[in-house]
Amino acid sequence: MAQDLARDRWKLVDSAEFADVYVINSCTVTAEADRQTRQAVRRALRQNPQAHVIVTGCYAQNQADACAEIPGVSLVLGNDHKHAVARFARNLKKPERPNDAAIQIDRLTGLPPALLDGFDSRSRAFVQVQQGCDQSCTFCVIHRARGPSRSYDEAHILRQIGNFVNAGFCEVVICGVDLGSYVTADALDGSGPALTSLLKKIAQLPGAFRIRLSSIDPVHLTDDLLAVLSDPDRFCPYLHVSIQSGSTLILKRMKRRYDREFLKDRLDAARQHIEGLVLGADVMAGFPTESEQDFADTVDIIDHSQVIYPHVFSFSARPGTPAARIPRQVPKTERRRRAAILRTTGETNRRLALQRMVGSTGRLIVERPDAVAKSNAYHGRLANYMPVRLEDPEKASASEVGVEIHGVSEEVLVARVSPSE
Repeated sequence: MAQDLARDRWKLVDSAEFADVYVINSCTVTAEADRQTRQAVRRALRQNPQAHVIVTGCYAQNQADACAEIPGVSLVLGNDHKHAVARFARNLKKPERPNDAAIQIDRLTGLPPALLDGFDSRSRAFVQVQQGCDQSCTFCVIHRARGPSRSYDEAHILRQIGNFVNAGFCEVVICGVDLGSYVTADALDGSGPALTSLLKKIAQLPGAFRIRLSSIDPVHLTDDLLAVLSDPDRFCPYLHVSIQSGSTLILKRMKRRYDREFLKDRLDAARQHIEGLVLGADVMAGFPTESEQDFADTVDIIDHSQVIYPHVFSFSARPGTPAARIPRQVPKTERRRRAAILRTTGETNRRLALQRMVGSTGRLIVERPDAVAKSNAYHGRLANYMPVRLEDPEKASASEVGVEIHGVSEEVLVARVSPSE
C-alpha cells in the first residue's frame, strides 16, 4: 500500500506527523484488535481533524458497517481493494467529506499483482507466498477476513526474492496465513510439489541471504520439510508454531487438525532435525470449557518443548464463531490469570536460553545501527531470532556482522563485533 501511494506521488510521513490521509490497516483477531483500530482512527483525527481516514484490513473486511460508523472515517476498503489504495485516495475530494463512509468490499479471490521494491529502513524482507485459509477453527474469523487459501505463482515468488537479495536484504521471511497449504499453480488439488519444493528452489537462488519461516501449523511440520529446514547455511534455526493448546480435548473443540501427542511428536522432531532450534508459538488461554487440567497440559507443552517466545492470547469471543456460543465460557479474570502464567513460563524458558548463548558467536542482522546502547534497545537479531545489543555499534558497518556474545541484560544478549569483521 505504501509503495502504491508513493508511486502516485503521495509523500509518506511518520504516523505521528500531520497528514492529509491516514490509512489504517486493521486486525480483527481479537476484540482488543478491533478496539485498537477505533483508537487509531481517533488518534489520527486528533492530529488533523480535516484528514481523510481510510480503514482497510481484516476488521474492515469482516465488519465494514462498524468501521464506517466510526466518526471521521471516509472510506472502508476490503482486503482485495486495499492494493489499489492510491486510486481510492486520489478520488477523495476535498473539502466535501461524506456524511457516511463509502464502503468497497470484495469476495476475497485476488492476490497483489505487483512486486515490492523493498522495505524502508529494514534488513529483512517479507515475502508472502500464500493468502487465505480453508480451515474453520471454531474461535477464528480470519478465514472470513482473508478468504479461501490461494497461492502465489512460483515464478513470481522467486523473482520477488531475487529482487530483494539483489537490493541487499540479508534475510527473507516466507509468509502466509496458512503457510503450509501452499501449492503450485499446476497442482491446486494439493497433490503436487508444495512448500518443501518451493523452499528448496528459494535456497538455490544466488546470493548471501538466510531464510526464515513465519507462523506454521504443526500438521505441516513433516519430516521432509524439517529436513530442508535443517540446512544451517540457508535456513534460520527458528520456528513459530501455531500451537493454540496442549490439551487434546480443547484442540478437538477448537477444530484443530492434531492432538496433543501429534503436537509433541512434531515439536520433538523439529528439535532433532534443526540444530540449536529456538521455538516461538501462538498459544490461547481460557478457551471455553478449558479446565485446570486442560490448561496444565498447555503449560506442560510450552515447558516440555522449551518454547521461549510464546505469543499468548486470552480467548476472545468473536461474533458468529462456534466458540462464542459454547455455554461454558471461562471468566475473563481467569483467562487473564492463565495467560499470565503462560507468559511467565515462556519468560523462564527464555532466560535460560539466553544464558546458554553466552560465550557463543553468531551472525547478526543489524536492524538499528544507531540505537543508543545505554537504552538497552537491541541492534538486531541472530538467525535464531534472539535480540542482540552491541557494545560497539559503530563497528557494525555492514547490514550483517559476526558477533561474540558475552552477556545478557534484561532479556537482550550483549555482544561485541567480532575482530575479524
